[in-house]
Amino acid sequence: MPLTRFRFLLYALLACSFAISSCVLAKEAHPVNSALTAHEWGTFTSIAGREGRAVEWSPLTGSTDLPAFVEHFRNAGFKLGLRGTVRMETPVLYFYSANKATVSVKVSFAQGVITEWYPHADDVQPKQNLFDGSLYHSFAGGSISWDSVNISPAARTEFPQEARENHYYAARMTSSAPLVVKSAAGEQQEKFLFYRGVSTFSLPISVTLAGAGKVHVENLNDEAIPNTILFERRGDKVGYRIGGAIQDTSDLDSPELTGSVDELARELEGMLVTQGLYSG
Repeated sequence: MPLTRFRFLLYALLACSFAISSCVLAKEAHPVNSALTAHEWGTFTSIAGREGRAVEWSPLTGSTDLPAFVEHFRNAGFKLGLRGTVRMETPVLYFYSANKATVSVKVSFAQGVITEWYPHADDVQPKQNLFDGSLYHSFAGGSISWDSVNISPAARTEFPQEARENHYYAARMTSSAPLVVKSAAGEQQEKFLFYRGVSTFSLPISVTLAGAGKVHVENLNDEAIPNTILFERRGDKVGYRIGGAIQDTSDLDSPELTGSVDELARELEGMLVTQGLYSG
């Protein structure tokens, strides 16, 4: 039976690392700088089928929504033919430090591939060409690494900017330190390390429509999901319901369409700060 409503479940597995593993190491294995803080932030998007599990879908079917200076795996149209169960959306790594520092960074993506990034990376795996279905055939996962990221709190910021507006730039609105990365084209500056990807791993959550307008959520992981938000939009009207933590299962009632996106943003920010992220 076709769905008659559009619901989007935003879930935060901030306490667990279930698919992406990031490693920030001091250059040449020097002792870690206790005054340096790194924050990784991002979201994962999946589409649930009738059974509540993530189904295969095409992560990008139109033109790119990123600035032209962002680099791509092979070419900008690469993802058009790549299908998966998870789209890793706009993860960024922020660094907070009062002093200059240099770090090396490697991000690994289980059963997936990094598809876009900025600044220029020193190594992106795999090296071989991928095609539709590649991620399902004995593919352990891809990775991206930056060998020398210079954290420069007092640097004069000269971030790349295009004439047209883009939501990419909103990620710069933080108090994190500017970064400088060297490339063949010269030094590149940014407020963060940016990357996206596509994967085929199984999600640790199941979401199905239940009776009486409820949404049934099942946690398939051993660790509790810290918080859940059920969001619904019909035309100009929106509503959301805070579901709280889920250890095993939970049934969420449909929200009243009396909320606003701004209210939801404040709720979400509070949840992220509670999990340890900075407010700005």
